[in-house]
Amino acid sequence: MEATVLLETRKLTKVFGGLAAVNDLDIRVNQGEIMGLIGPNGAGKTTIFNVVSGALPPTKGHVIFRGEDISRLKPHIITGKGLIRTFQLTSVFSDSTVLENVLVGCHLSTKIGFWGALFRTPSTHMEESKALEKASEIIEFMGLGSLKCELAKNLPHGYQRALGVAIALSADPKLLLLDEPMTGMNQEETLRMMDLINKIRRRGIAILLVEHQMRAVMGLCDRIAVINYGKKIAEGLPESIKQNEDVIKAYLGAEEYVDA
Repeated sequence: MEATVLLETRKLTKVFGGLAAVNDLDIRVNQGEIMGLIGPNGAGKTTIFNVVSGALPPTKGHVIFRGEDISRLKPHIITGKGLIRTFQLTSVFSDSTVLENVLVGCHLSTKIGFWGALFRTPSTHMEESKALEKASEIIEFMGLGSLKCELAKNLPHGYQRALGVAIALSADPKLLLLDEPMTGMNQEETLRMMDLINKIRRRGIAILLVEHQMRAVMGLCDRIAVINYGKKIAEGLPESIKQNEDVIKAYLGAEEYVDA
């Protein structure tokens, strides 16, 4: 049975000052899969995320999400459609607790209006109860239950990264763009995050993953696209990507790939 395409880019191009950071890129992410997007530093991966999530408009080409062209939509509109992005740097409120951080994301999808918030109507209390229940479930799911009252700034690095993903989950993604979620993690933290990413997929959420830790990429992804100088140079199953001559040349000297 043919896979259902969730996200597709068609001839996607982004030019800065005459240089193409992304060049005629065609990729797709299918329903329920983990798709890897890898390449050397400066290959254009972050620019791809910026364009797909609406932070930057494409110079040309299209981004299609769930059958709709979202190429020119604002980021908050795209988020509301279920395409949610995390960032390389941990995006948390340092002086707020774990619970408060996740509640911020939950409130983005509540139906509390201005007057309801002002006058504390019964429907407002109901929505707030739902948000609290939802936040608590996500926190437990991400393995942060014992830390929900802890300030984010006091969390170990791995748990801060997990909190960033928890905030993204609170916005009800259909597709999660994970931008280097394992940056700076030790081996134990990396394995924990890999397990969490697999659990997220089992909830029916597709994932587009940018990550430099090749062992994690090869262990997690169903398919992988390789970008170099803004162009796709290879796409396929992890084993075929690992043996691809063009990919090996692009990563020549990159120890994390050679050892993958």
